[in-house]
Amino acid sequence: MNLSVNFCGIDFPNPTVVASGYLGVTGASLANCVNSGCGGVTAKSLFMEERPGHPNPTVLTYPGGIINAVGLCGEGIKEAKHEFEVYRKKCPNNPMIGSVAGKNIKELVEVTEIMNTYPVDIIELNFSCPNVDDEMGTPIACDPLMTAEATKAIRAVTKKPISVKLSPNVSNIGLIAKHAEEAGADAITAINTVGPGMLIDIFMRKPILANKVGGVGGMGIKPIAIRCVYDIYKNVKIPIIATGGIIKGTDAIEIMMAGGSLLGIGSAIAAYDMKAFEMITEKIRTFMEEEGFSDISDLVGLAHQA
Repeated sequence: MNLSVNFCGIDFPNPTVVASGYLGVTGASLANCVNSGCGGVTAKSLFMEERPGHPNPTVLTYPGGIINAVGLCGEGIKEAKHEFEVYRKKCPNNPMIGSVAGKNIKELVEVTEIMNTYPVDIIELNFSCPNVDDEMGTPIACDPLMTAEATKAIRAVTKKPISVKLSPNVSNIGLIAKHAEEAGADAITAINTVGPGMLIDIFMRKPILANKVGGVGGMGIKPIAIRCVYDIYKNVKIPIIATGGIIKGTDAIEIMMAGGSLLGIGSAIAAYDMKAFEMITEKIRTFMEEEGFSDISDLVGLAHQA
């Protein structure tokens, strides 16, 4: 039974990968995920300079999902170098994805140039955060031409595999993925959170989040994530890191059949803590045994053959 995944030439022992933003860039916390069974990790998106993010409250759960407006807080790319080195020392054989962000294409290129020198295997380009529009304008990933321009500029400064993280808040995500592929992307990450959305405290008579609006994730967005991955798979030949509402092993199997090769895990961590990785992997293994699959790659895109 083969659950390993070769993704952009990088070997992952199983398809589960910590999604960006869930456990920051702390090398020790990301290494703990590997010790708990995940195949690889994605660090939190980093800008050139430190960002305080939005004030609290920034994250709320509600029946069916999570809404957050953390605001891409974190130390700057240069200050974070040590954490990447800590992770690599603790986990020399488990892939790490570094995530870059920027206020504009120029900053994205500069951050990528620094990330390129760090011990990461893949660089994820965060073009799609939905709760910083007020300071950065419409996310790059909402425009196919901007996505192509940014991808092309970053492709010129690194030979490492790059994965473009796309937004579900568009009318044709497959077209945008195609533009990214033609501009030099090696992979697509889909999806980022939906929205922005809002929750209101009926007694305080105002929005609960300090930022008023935030990105919506969790189990409620799974059908959107599956449809987006399905559309992307139809339009590109490059592989997909599928993320969005994956709670159980059956969710993982669904989104792999839609076209995902790796699984970005975030919601399941919130639901089951570190047990999530082994729970999901074991369910995939059991399903494959019962249904007669020997290699996990046989699940990828299977729904397109129906």
